Amino acid sequence: MKSFLIIVSTLIVSTSFGRHPNNENIPDIFNHSIFNRLLEKHVSKQGTVDYEGFQSDSKELKKYIESLQMQRPNASWSKHKKLAYWINAYNALTIDLILQNYPLKSIKDIKNPWDQRLWKFGDKWLNLSDIEHEILRKMNEPRIHFAIVCASVSCPKLQNTAFSESHLDEQLTKATKEFLSDKTKNELSKDKIKISKIFRWFKKDFEHHGSLIDFLNQYSDISISAKARIGYTDYNWDLND
Repeated sequence: MKSFLIIVSTLIVSTSFGRHPNNENIPDIFNHSIFNRLLEKHVSKQGTVDYEGFQSDSKELKKYIESLQMQRPNASWSKHKKLAYWINAYNALTIDLILQNYPLKSIKDIKNPWDQRLWKFGDKWLNLSDIEHEILRKMNEPRIHFAIVCASVSCPKLQNTAFSESHLDEQLTKATKEFLSDKTKNELSKDKIKISKIFRWFKKDFEHHGSLIDFLNQYSDISISAKARIGYTDYNWDLND
């Protein structure tokens, strides 16, 4: 009997401590409240970022990143939950990258900023390119391009609230409309448009359900002709502070 109890106890302990590495049995409860507080505190409504302020709260940012690393999405998560997780992860890691190299004038002052594998998720080291191209873009949601922010003036503005599963569609629509209506990034009229190079770099992403113009017309207050001439604005890589 004593031997039986020892065996059962060993199995219980082994099971409990065996859950974390593969992430399969961790409860599906995940919220972004830490990141939300940091964004509300250090990002303006216009999307400018107080990186010095983030530096003062670097421990909280690290705590949030560690929570992301400990619980990667699994098959039971909804698409919206996965999208919110990876959008927030991309933005948090971009801020972390800037802080690791701060002060600086541009993210491009950092050598290969999008290719540095600085963060370990489960058993994989990831960089920003992995998250953007291998995860987010493959989820076929083109509006992510107005939610993830590369810490630059010509990028979409960093929202001062975290993305969430329950409000994701509303948040992505808001971010897309705000970006399109920003005349420093896009100049729209019926017959001629001058738009962000984001639409050139990722054109295929916006053509899953029609043309690029079709996509723009879904979120623009201006009705753009299918035959409108298209040009692109210069991209400003200065830091978004």
